Amino acid sequence: MDHQLSPFLVTSNGDNFNDIIGTPPRNRYRRNSFTPLFGRDDSGVYEGPSEKYINDPIHGHVLLDHTVLSYIDTPQFQRLRDLKQLGSAYYVFPGATHNRFEHSIGTSHLAGELVERFRDTQPELEITESDVKCVKLAGLCHDLGHGPFSHIFDNEFINRAIPGSTWTHEQGSEMMLEYLVEDNNIDIDAEELSFIKDLIMGERRGNSQRQAFLFDIVSNKRNSLDVDKYDYLQRDCYNVGIKSSIDCSRLMKMSRVIDDQICWHHKEVYNLYELYHTRFSLFKRVYTHRVGKAIEYMLTDALLAADQVMKISSAIFNGPAYLHLTDDIIRQIERSREPGLETSQAILKRIRTRNLYKFVDELLIPREKLRILTKENINSFEIVSCQGPNDHLQVDDVIVEFLKNNYAMKDQNPVDGIKFFSKTNHSVSYHIPKEKVSSLIPSEFQENFIRVFSRDPTKVKAVHEAFRRLMSRFYRTSDGTSNLLPSSTSPYYDSSNTTPENVSSWYQSRDASPTRRLGNKRRDPGRSPSPARRTRPSSALKSLGDGVMDISDDDI
Repeated sequence: MDHQLSPFLVTSNGDNFNDIIGTPPRNRYRRNSFTPLFGRDDSGVYEGPSEKYINDPIHGHVLLDHTVLSYIDTPQFQRLRDLKQLGSAYYVFPGATHNRFEHSIGTSHLAGELVERFRDTQPELEITESDVKCVKLAGLCHDLGHGPFSHIFDNEFINRAIPGSTWTHEQGSEMMLEYLVEDNNIDIDAEELSFIKDLIMGERRGNSQRQAFLFDIVSNKRNSLDVDKYDYLQRDCYNVGIKSSIDCSRLMKMSRVIDDQICWHHKEVYNLYELYHTRFSLFKRVYTHRVGKAIEYMLTDALLAADQVMKISSAIFNGPAYLHLTDDIIRQIERSREPGLETSQAILKRIRTRNLYKFVDELLIPREKLRILTKENINSFEIVSCQGPNDHLQVDDVIVEFLKNNYAMKDQNPVDGIKFFSKTNHSVSYHIPKEKVSSLIPSEFQENFIRVFSRDPTKVKAVHEAFRRLMSRFYRTSDGTSNLLPSSTSPYYDSSNTTPENVSSWYQSRDASPTRRLGNKRRDPGRSPSPARRTRPSSALKSLGDGVMDISDDDI
């Protein structure tokens, strides 16, 4: 049989490939070039005796060694094929079909590339083969603990199904990693297994003697700049159709370890700001898309309604049970004939027929009002208390969300936690103030929103008006007028009301709306407002129309 050979097919010692074609390769092939070993199958996988090349749309041809494959080819890891990376966003962005499976492989690949680069370019770090193996496995296994629809499960469902729970998907990853090792009889040292868990959590626990910078590769708690972020930013942009200019491969090549911390070349400082802005943009445009969030609340309600029958939440403490808990749970609910699932099935049918919960309104919270506009003051109960006389709103009709969108380090500048080195001195690291980078870098790094949704599409207008009445109480000026502008995102937005010439007249028209003047006094956040104080007539209450009473300053 004649073979059409590529000039790139060479062995690691330079032997002519003609000499060994048809026999198992005697040497390991170079990793910096694409080398098909024994041909390919229809899946695009190139196989050797103990390793594989896979063709990844983000990172190209990725080499999976024997150790990594021993973890991938297990039921615990294959489970990630059934978990959508972006959860409910798939219902809004049809291209977001990618799963945790490929993201985990990509993260492992980048983790290996980075730690091996440090090993090869900085031999003084004395990075061991055990370090390389554990970092790659941590990248591979860091998302084993995700539940159905990814962050919906731990951020929304578990918090409501088990009030007071502090469980996170990272803890789930540790549980599933232990289960994977035990169930598949994988031979791994106990210290290495503990090290991998610490790498997943991004912190050294116990008496580990491993170098500190290794803990920043997969989950960086210093500044949130890690290979997990490198992969999902590129992968999510690619799949939802958003163009991105970030080049994570360049960032990896322009980094080195100084004083046990990963540092970057000073020329990359603006690129790092761009990376954090890309993350912010994805949260703004994709992860917290208003329709995606509405579906997220519907999925949460459906899972909660089914939890009493199917005991979904209890699976987080049991590896074998958690193994079968994937996005397929909604299919199980839909086809089940078990009594007690009617409510959950009705919600899922609404998703299928696109009869969704409706976005009502949102408000950007100014910094000066963060201490006033809190969950104690703005919630479903307070909004319903401001309804009109014929609105017939119930507390369960309203969903209030406090949304924070930032640059990955809450309200702090993440680049302040990054150190850089210069072209002329690779052994000294330093910080670069944002004032020396650009005058257009933001001065604030987190925005806070209040969002309101209605479970009943027929009550959107009533919920909107009640929410606006409530919010006007917190936007009263000294002369008694309201300076709360109409929302540009509400279904009832009228752009003509926000032109400069009409803002003043709008204030006057809103002055007749039910409002409460707070003045300079604030309600104690720990004190819940009494229903009686809102409805019982007294000398301190004043009728403002629409069945809403105003509380005087002296009564607060």
